[in-house]
Amino acid sequence: MGNLSAVSEFILLGLSDDAELQAVLFVVFLVVYVLTLMGNLTILLVIMVDSHLHSPMYFFLGHLSFLDLSYSSVSVPKVMENLISQTKTIPVKGCLVQAFFVFAMGGTEALLLAVMAYDRYAAICHPLLYGQMMNNWFCEGLVWGSWGLAIMNSLLNTLLAVNLDFCVYGTIHNYNCEFPSLFPLSCSDVSTNAAVLLWSFVIHGSATFLLVLASYGCIFSTILSMRSTTGRSKAFSTCSSHLTVVVLYFGSACLRYVMPTLGSPMEIFFSLQYTVITPLLNPFIYSLKNKEVKAAMRRMLGKCCQHLSKFIKVTE
Repeated sequence: MGNLSAVSEFILLGLSDDAELQAVLFVVFLVVYVLTLMGNLTILLVIMVDSHLHSPMYFFLGHLSFLDLSYSSVSVPKVMENLISQTKTIPVKGCLVQAFFVFAMGGTEALLLAVMAYDRYAAICHPLLYGQMMNNWFCEGLVWGSWGLAIMNSLLNTLLAVNLDFCVYGTIHNYNCEFPSLFPLSCSDVSTNAAVLLWSFVIHGSATFLLVLASYGCIFSTILSMRSTTGRSKAFSTCSSHLTVVVLYFGSACLRYVMPTLGSPMEIFFSLQYTVITPLLNPFIYSLKNKEVKAAMRRMLGKCCQHLSKFIKVTE
């Protein structure tokens, strides 16, 4: 980390320099963060305690909720700190650490969404073989493989970024640190870093997105061949939540990493989309459109009410 001694910190310009607007944004991000924590923790808790949800589909959904909790926690607390701080700085080492986690968790989420698409393909296209195709060992391997590949990919880009010389007191035109935002601040040759980042994103992103497309191509072909209207409706309902999340996440992430880094408002919007908004919306999308999750929540609330009433009677 010796090359980083020339500059010790960066300035995060954030979302606005208006004091009144910053106060409003702080409240907004605080509410968003609390809702994100509560929504994803509720999904995790319901999946853990309800035996009806102990299946591969909800196993992956539980890991997605844990990932969204972590993803939001990497970015949002720093945003809130900067909104109420006068300095709005971040150490160079801290910036690289944040960039590592943002890229690693973003890559893991893309892989998990692809895994969930494959799970839906196995359930709809091969229902009789579903138990064999998605056994416990295979599901755990897919999850840990997703984490491992994404972390290795992010580590490669982080190690390359560590060797850059940051010789100017630079400002980042965003609310968090990401690899594309660091390259303009370096006085070193960043062509290798930019090429590795682009190709790692293209290979990683295209592979996962193609797997999603292939899975849903087979799924839609199977659904259209169904004779039962009820079966079609149930299959479409099962896939709609996942498709909504895929479109929101992949669309914003691809646009953010493919477009040039110019400090435009669109870059901030796309970053907000996949680091803040998607983790907030995921639990609501999956719970509002999923009858089994809603039924499990009602059962859990019923049990909580029973325990609470018993506790009140005992205390009286």
